[in-house]
Amino acid sequence: MTGTPHAQRRETNGLPQRLPLEPNKAVRSLAVASLVSEILIVVTGGAVRLTSSGLGCPTWPKCTPESLHATAEMGIHGAIEFGNRLLTFVLVAIAFAMLVSVWRMAKQRKDLFRLSIALLAGIPAQAVIGGITVWTHLNPWVVGCHFVVSMSMVTLATLLVHRAWLDNARASTVVQRFTTSTVRQLLWALAVLSGLAILLGVMVTGSGPHAGDAMAPRNNLHPDLITRVHVLPVYLLVATTVVLLVMAYRNSRFVPLRRPLLLFAAVVALQAVIGYWQHFTGLPILLVGLHMLGASLLAAACAHVVYVGVTRQPAALRH
Repeated sequence: MTGTPHAQRRETNGLPQRLPLEPNKAVRSLAVASLVSEILIVVTGGAVRLTSSGLGCPTWPKCTPESLHATAEMGIHGAIEFGNRLLTFVLVAIAFAMLVSVWRMAKQRKDLFRLSIALLAGIPAQAVIGGITVWTHLNPWVVGCHFVVSMSMVTLATLLVHRAWLDNARASTVVQRFTTSTVRQLLWALAVLSGLAILLGVMVTGSGPHAGDAMAPRNNLHPDLITRVHVLPVYLLVATTVVLLVMAYRNSRFVPLRRPLLLFAAVVALQAVIGYWQHFTGLPILLVGLHMLGASLLAAACAHVVYVGVTRQPAALRH
């Protein structure tokens, strides 16, 4: 058996036969790059909003009616907004490279192929929603939709990383789940509560002072009231996480859940600290930006722990 750059071959009846392609280092690196870039564009999008640069480029798809790019006259706000738009092309390049890297194994690894297609298709969809936010002068509900779709992209990219680390045999071979129905129900509750916390957090942001532009509208929700509503699923999320941690550490059967749950608990705790800190210090832009980064990490950590505990596990995770 000899290796080739793309696959291995074996002799069958004197004729070389190509073995199925497997995810390699390049595929896995691109999967990680997809996740990192999806989180990064959330952070840079937050920087656009928090520096009041949301209308730094007042039109879309052009930056101005006369120019595709920001001009010197537009100052720092134009540079920040245009820089965020340029990052979209980086995402496209990574997503396209990911799709190309799994193209030849599409029949064997439909999971990787479909996730790659979804991530690539999501980028122009996000760009269009971003354009609508400009056309509507940063309507807070449209801006919120933009953020929610970004969280969905982070979730898909997290699943892509998981699947990229499985070889073909492990990806197609499933065994009985190591978790119980109770644990799986709690994990789904974790996912629902995380989603609710993020959605309500978007509404809190839409009621607050960081509109992306001095003239941008707010959603007219009472900031203190919607903040109190926002923390309700967070309290339930903390309680559910604690219950799952206790169950994971009292039963050796749930060992694979321990590290993902600890990671998730750490993200939830960090988000809670930043959330309270920003609320009681007048929403400084640095803390708000960190809270937006934390939301991305929460979506990724939630997808990670739910994937490990809910999906039918490959044989390598059997205990």
